[in-house]
Amino acid sequence: MEYKPVSVRELLTEMKNLSELMVDLAYSAVMFEDRQLAEEVVKLEQRVNEMSYQLLLHAAMAARGRVDAELASGVSQIAMAADRVSNAAADIAKTVLLGIPISPVVRRALRRSEETVAMAKVEEGSRLVGRTLGELSLETSMGVDVIAVRRGGRLFVDPEDDFKLSRGDRVIVRGSYPGVEEFKSLAMGRWEAGRLGEGV
Repeated sequence: MEYKPVSVRELLTEMKNLSELMVDLAYSAVMFEDRQLAEEVVKLEQRVNEMSYQLLLHAAMAARGRVDAELASGVSQIAMAADRVSNAAADIAKTVLLGIPISPVVRRALRRSEETVAMAKVEEGSRLVGRTLGELSLETSMGVDVIAVRRGGRLFVDPEDDFKLSRGDRVIVRGSYPGVEEFKSLAMGRWEAGRLGEGV
């Protein structure tokens, strides 16, 4: 990895968002034995590792005296802590990829949580294609929130209302179990016309 001139604030914000997302994805991967979610967590771990390295470089380059060194130390501590969170989330996800059995008691306990996270691929013919998140109003109609979208090699975290979905997008949503299942049906093109309201 080589140094890239990126602001510390941007790096810290993205690391925070990604580490939170990874924890949600990791537990959901275990809950549903979902290899796709587990693989996404491993990909995100690599990204967080890269950002942690960039932050440590920033800290080292900025330290020109005692005061600067103290400030840089704080940034380094945050970077290392976020890195540890991402590593732990990846360890959880890898239990799915390695086929390590999880006690049914643990899985039942995880499913009792009020919210779950899932990933769904937007298929040809889905009513999601070409629509913005604002137009879909998924939080109102289904009780789910789009927390990230994987498009090719790029991950869009917490996309804005004007984000338009395309065929092939892998959409990560958070919400109640029934709402998440409804969204997955919609993404696959199995949703009945009109059930999302006039706009969809």
